[in-house]
Amino acid sequence: MHFSDLGFIALILGLVFAVYTGCVAVLGALRKSTRLVASAKRGVLAVAFFLVLASAALIISFLSHDFGVSYVAQHSNLAMPWYFTTAAFYGGQEGSLLYWALMLSVFSAIFALTARRTVAVLVPYAMTTLMAIETFLLIVLITVSSPFVRLPVAPPDGVGLNPLLMDPGMLIHPPMLLMGYMSFSIPFAFAVAAMITGKLDSAWLRSIRRWTLASWSIQTAGLILGAWWAYHVLGWGGYWGWDPVENAALLPWLTATAFLHSTMVQERRGMLKVWNLVLVVASFTLAIFGTFEVRSGIISSVHSFAYSDIGVYFLVFLVIIVVFSTGLFLYRLPKLRPEQEFDSVVSREGIFLLNNLLLVGIAFATLWGTIFPLISAALRRETMTVGPPFYESVNGPIFIVLILAMGVGPLLAWRRTSNRALWHNLAIPALAAALCAAVLPLAGVRDIWANVGFAVCAFTAGAIFYELWRGMLVRHRHGEAYPLALYMLIKRYRQRYGGYIVHLGLVMLAVGVIGSHFFQVQQVNTLKAGQQMHVAGYTLKYIGNIEETGPGTDTVRSIVQVWQDNQYQGFIYPGRIFYQSFGNQPASLISITTFGLTDVYVLLADWNGASQATIRVFINPLTSLVWYGGALMLIGGVVCWWPERRRKGIQVNSEMPGIPGMATPLSPPATTVKQVEKQVGLDDKEIVV
Repeated sequence: MHFSDLGFIALILGLVFAVYTGCVAVLGALRKSTRLVASAKRGVLAVAFFLVLASAALIISFLSHDFGVSYVAQHSNLAMPWYFTTAAFYGGQEGSLLYWALMLSVFSAIFALTARRTVAVLVPYAMTTLMAIETFLLIVLITVSSPFVRLPVAPPDGVGLNPLLMDPGMLIHPPMLLMGYMSFSIPFAFAVAAMITGKLDSAWLRSIRRWTLASWSIQTAGLILGAWWAYHVLGWGGYWGWDPVENAALLPWLTATAFLHSTMVQERRGMLKVWNLVLVVASFTLAIFGTFEVRSGIISSVHSFAYSDIGVYFLVFLVIIVVFSTGLFLYRLPKLRPEQEFDSVVSREGIFLLNNLLLVGIAFATLWGTIFPLISAALRRETMTVGPPFYESVNGPIFIVLILAMGVGPLLAWRRTSNRALWHNLAIPALAAALCAAVLPLAGVRDIWANVGFAVCAFTAGAIFYELWRGMLVRHRHGEAYPLALYMLIKRYRQRYGGYIVHLGLVMLAVGVIGSHFFQVQQVNTLKAGQQMHVAGYTLKYIGNIEETGPGTDTVRSIVQVWQDNQYQGFIYPGRIFYQSFGNQPASLISITTFGLTDVYVLLADWNGASQATIRVFINPLTSLVWYGGALMLIGGVVCWWPERRRKGIQVNSEMPGIPGMATPLSPPATTVKQVEKQVGLDDKEIVV
């Protein structure tokens, strides 16, 4: 018996327990039987166990080089290092689908183990929804896309991974992005449970808040890692090309971000109930759409798998989700009436609604551009593609308004903001924007859109720092040093200040995008040994080429010296690597050297012998801020997600008389606490993401 046989049996048993769990959970809910619901929870754990067993069997098949398994033979070979061999587990269609199912089972098990913190009536229906999704995935894995199919005769060696996947990014980007897609299943399951039970107050939102934050953070990590991978592997000098599969990954992130904002309005004012349900369902639906797009092959993309019948299964599943969710939504629509009306457009709920409309607008424009080739092919019998200029001209201005709204939102009050308070709060951010707009032209920045973008980023950054300063100042006046005051603000109000960190990270990322987009310099030169090329203050001197041969690969590298402003910086070695098992298919070995916030991005475009090469150079200003901003967004997401302890009251430090440096906690009167919180708006308990 092979490990692949064990894995296939585990899939069958996982399917049996998934069906059992879904049925028992519904039966337990209808009969109000705690024993049946408890049995369903154990069933969820059993499904997770069998999916872990199946995944382990596939990984062992890879590590033991069992080329009798077709999937192992297609995606690994003897020359691959063990870590790439292990990562080949999700390197193809069948394995990535198994990974999807594995992560869903693990998240479902975590939900089952922590369900006591959730509204009890929602739990069985949420489990049923999760197991229905798991059942679909397992049926596909068992029938049409099994990673355990064996070959009649095992080849002596396998084909190996696609050369573009032979990169450290393979170890972190695909699993993170696939996990992000999967994680939207949990909020969707809660939404279905809320619609089935009719429990559509704010309780179901509180139940999924941290789950949605986790999904958002995982998807954010997947997007940033994907951009980083594309930047240092593909060799086109950029990190986001508006490829259809890239767009598909962005879509659920946009709707989930909108949902995290609109939940605050429902919890605070009892409004936007319809909107919240639509956004949750849309996030999961778009995640399935992305999975369908990659696996159907109907849209041309460098990321897509080849066309296969599995796309039809996902299309049917997508239709079922849309029809079922729409039916439930229409049935419960009478219970979704808002409890209050908008008092004023100039209010926090008003800016949140604008924020949501902008995010959904970006999502719609991106979705339209993604599916437009299909629509044009169906209606006009010719495929018309949509390129980056469309997305940049449509989404670029919307993103600018969105970043501006991010800065205005925290400065507004709930219900209504007086003109006096509005202008008082806008003064410092507006000053920051005005200074930026005045200084940039003097510094040589002439592009009007770049100046507008930088000024808006300065406004929003000024608003965030102003809010942080106000909170720190109040706590400082009650005895805390400024660093401690900042730490205590974040610790006590993680959701609010974690949101500010996310916003600050997004502003930083936006500055990086503006800089690298508007001010990128590109140059190509064919050089002979000893010749130089000059690009935007950098000098590159070509020395020659070196060739190397390794297990299954041939590599050529150019030796290049780099100067910045006539100061020698060192050697770089851009090159190309050819994989023999893939018909000598090449992959680029890109040299990226960062000077301050500017990347010198160099690749070997062509060569002739040992003493001639065609060198392509990109000078990418501020690109580093894209990665720093993305990391800061993730930190803010974790801060928002991190559970808060129960607060006992504000504590400030005061030195004990006669003992310098010795501090003792003092509790100010209750009136002081209220005044402090009211002064900086800390009485608002919201996630600002």
